[in-house]
Amino acid sequence: MAEYECKLCGWVYSEAEGCEEKGVAPGTKWADVPEDFECPLCGASKEDFELK
Repeated sequence: MAEYECKLCGWVYSEAEGCEEKGVAPGTKWADVPEDFECPLCGASKEDFELK
């Protein structure tokens, strides 16, 4: 499973772990993460993430 890093603060979204605090279940592929997803640390948009 892939990981995507926030270009603004460095927080990493792991497809294996998801992001429970934002309602994204473990195992959720990045393509399936809602478009309105925001970084839980800095509030950056999904567009501000890149494949790690």
